[in-house]
Amino acid sequence: VSQVPVAEGKSVQQTVELLARRLEALGADKQGTFGVDCETYHTAAALGTQGQTGKLMYVMHNSEYPLSCFALFENGPCLVADANFDTLMVKLKGFFQNAKANKIESRGTRYQYCDFLVKLGTVTMGPSARGISVEVEYCPCVIANDCWNLLMEFMQSFMGSHTPGGPPVFGSKHDGAHGPGDTMVQYMELFNKIRKQQQVPVAGIR
Repeated sequence: VSQVPVAEGKSVQQTVELLARRLEALGADKQGTFGVDCETYHTAAALGTQGQTGKLMYVMHNSEYPLSCFALFENGPCLVADANFDTLMVKLKGFFQNAKANKIESRGTRYQYCDFLVKLGTVTMGPSARGISVEVEYCPCVIANDCWNLLMEFMQSFMGSHTPGGPPVFGSKHDGAHGPGDTMVQYMELFNKIRKQQQVPVAGIR
């Protein structure tokens, strides 16, 4: 999962269309849509010790796994629960409070090209588009390091110089199998990076 910068002189939407055209020129077929969303919860102030910053928890959903809900702590474990976890979070509001203004999501089109699955999404916060996400999966292989060179080669064919390096999540599990939780960790990192990029100009306006 990586971020693609907006092309010079173009909007987010125009850049997404440009990438989509490149994929279609390669021969990729549209396979419906996808969505990943993320809500931020912070530990309730009453529990936070004086002078200690509250921990953030991210509750995420992915349309590829409609019956699951993912709860992630920054630099911490990823919990995979069933969809009822959302109702549990409502009951835990004494411990975790929803930072409502912080909801961020990526929605877009899924493409299939041979054994590759590509998801091209527009990242939005509130009404405005904030960035572009690209998720690429090589379906026959779950050991990321075994197929990384192949993934790189494929990504270069439509992302050019914006092809990413290996995600940090690979470093922590060198030969381990890549699962849905690892994908969600990458989305969480991407969303946080986009949030931080947005905070600088906003502070200037205030």
